[in-house]
Amino acid sequence: MVAECARQDASDVVVGVPGSGAAYVIYTSGSTGRPKGVVVSRGAFENFVVAMGDVAGVGVGERLLAVTTVGFDIAGLELFLPLVSGGVVVLASQEVSRDPVAVCGLLERERVSVVQATPAWWRGVLAEAGAGLLSGVRALVGGEAVPVEVAGGLVRACASAVNVYGPTETTVWSTARRLDGP
Repeated sequence: MVAECARQDASDVVVGVPGSGAAYVIYTSGSTGRPKGVVVSRGAFENFVVAMGDVAGVGVGERLLAVTTVGFDIAGLELFLPLVSGGVVVLASQEVSRDPVAVCGLLERERVSVVQATPAWWRGVLAEAGAGLLSGVRALVGGEAVPVEVAGGLVRACASAVNVYGPTETTVWSTARRLDGP
């Protein structure tokens, strides 16, 4: 199936929703005082997915671990980016995604190559990951400020680490910066 998806020509794809049409509606967390619904257009979401494919280097055969519940906009990246890139979505159950030891086992078993998560999630995984476990993983980290020790841990342990940020209103993330070592 992966190889078949990768061979498809983009001109063969039929899309029934115009770029200006709604892809989804999601509610903000209410950090400004009151949650509000945000309509994300198909075109904006498509642009986001394509851009993040470049940022994360996701292509044919890549394996992205999905740890986010579908109630958050970040789940769109985890579910759609690998599929439109000829990759594979590795779904972590809620129980596994909350257990750093179980996550490390899943990363190894499924040969995951890309993971996005919050700094708090990464802190737990970094504390449990054995030597070399994350060396082939490209990390995306965002959703909250990244503590210096987590950023440093990702830079040392992973193939690459990118800090991502953006409010829901800008279609998930609006900035991305590769983290560098000291």
